[in-house]
Amino acid sequence: MDETEEIRKGMIKNSNLQSREALEADYGQVWDTQELSRDFQVIGFMAPFVAVIRKSDNKSGSLMFQHSPRFYFGFQEG
Repeated sequence: MDETEEIRKGMIKNSNLQSREALEADYGQVWDTQELSRDFQVIGFMAPFVAVIRKSDNKSGSLMFQHSPRFYFGFQEG
C-alpha cells in the first residue's frame, strides 16, 4: 500500500484546472511535454510528480504535473 496515494490524489484534483499563466504566476517556469523533453530526461512518474534529470547541468530533481492541459512545473533540485 502506498501511504502517499490519498495525498497525491488530492494534489492532482487541485492542479488540473489551472492555465499555463496561472501556473507560471504560482511556480515560475512551466513546461509542456515537448519543452520537458527538450530540457529534462524523465526517469520516473508518480502522479502528480515526475523525477527528472536536467540536461543543462545533469542535476536531478522533480517536477509536479497536471493532466489536462498537460503542464510540468515547480522544479525542485535534489
